[in-house]
Amino acid sequence: MENYCLKNGRILDPATQLDAYADLRIRGGRIAEMGTELSPETGETLIDCTGCWIAPGLVDIHVHLREPGQSHKETLQTGGAAAVAGGFTSVCCMPNTDPPLDNPTLVWEIRARAERESPCKVYVVAALTQGMRGEIPCDYHALKQAGAIACSDDAFPVQSAEVMRRAMLGCAAYELPVVTHCEDKTLSEGASMHAGAVSALLGLKGAPASAETVQIARNALLAQETGCHLHIQHLSTAMGVELVRFFKAQGARISCEVAPHHLLLTDAACAEFDTDAKMNPPLRSETDRLALAQGVQQGVIDCIATDHAPHAPFEKAQPFPAAPFGIVGLETALGCVLLWNSLLAQPLTPLQIVDLLSTTPARLMRLPAGTLAVGAPADVVVIDPNLRWTVEPTRMHSKSKNTPFKGWELRGKARYTFVNGVLVHAAQ
Repeated sequence: MENYCLKNGRILDPATQLDAYADLRIRGGRIAEMGTELSPETGETLIDCTGCWIAPGLVDIHVHLREPGQSHKETLQTGGAAAVAGGFTSVCCMPNTDPPLDNPTLVWEIRARAERESPCKVYVVAALTQGMRGEIPCDYHALKQAGAIACSDDAFPVQSAEVMRRAMLGCAAYELPVVTHCEDKTLSEGASMHAGAVSALLGLKGAPASAETVQIARNALLAQETGCHLHIQHLSTAMGVELVRFFKAQGARISCEVAPHHLLLTDAACAEFDTDAKMNPPLRSETDRLALAQGVQQGVIDCIATDHAPHAPFEKAQPFPAAPFGIVGLETALGCVLLWNSLLAQPLTPLQIVDLLSTTPARLMRLPAGTLAVGAPADVVVIDPNLRWTVEPTRMHSKSKNTPFKGWELRGKARYTFVNGVLVHAAQ
């Protein structure tokens, strides 16, 4: 194992609120030392980090790696390569695979395979109900024993309040967060985008904002009653932000995330029937987008996650109503967030950005990540915050290329990514 001395960087560690220009030593797979005027020792590789941030590896708690059963879209290897290229050292994979990750054997197998095949650390979010059918809760004790860190039915959210209540009680007993996409399917059935002026112009059925907010309110009430930790995925509406704010004030154990694409884009991106802008929840109005930005700035929204959802080109090449929902996001997330932040009237600090993308998501899912503490595993990213680069899908590491940001000039990129002290990515 190689050892490294990272020199002349701006060290950002939200876990200790450290923001200082210093050097970092990586030895034996762990963070060995931090200080000023460190010199490379015998056998150490020097990396000059002038103009760059040295931060804990980014953590994405909402990723679709598509295995088992959908390897034509993504694999543990290609998804892991996309993750480390984007600066992510830890990801949480969703259970909507084929078959779903609803039993301990599958959870254990994915964990074991990921250790062999993925360059990043992979944590498993298991299914909330058997077969992700929303009818019978899973065996949460067995899933946790197999290594699951949370439970979710993801894009197939539980429609029955009674089933969700039982699932929350079961998860609460084993301290497993319930991670949920909030959507009332009776309000969104047949929709392919947000219900608004753009959907009317295109003649497409749209999903109203209430399809999200009705379930946010229901799930938050159930979480308050059961004591379960509820984590709301990819918040997309202004009213959703206000509901989260309200229930947090009531003492509910509730947290939430927003995706970079909901911070940067609106339903206008669908105007040319571009299926790479088709996602669920859909891109919403400018009012919603601005409310999400304010939610991040005010701390109502806890973290940023990508909802990396790869699809093969032939799947996205279908007419808009028939094409699948989802975009890839691991490789563009950092650049999108830094671009979005640069456009704000009152930008977030670098420490806050790293916290949203690393330390807080790790804390929410209780992952051993998001810190640069001496002795901790050396999961480290070196970020050039000023590097401008153009998104070229053909150069992506992900097996799929479905991004609405193709051709965009983004700001900021991971220069080097280390996982357990191993250099797993160096930008060309």
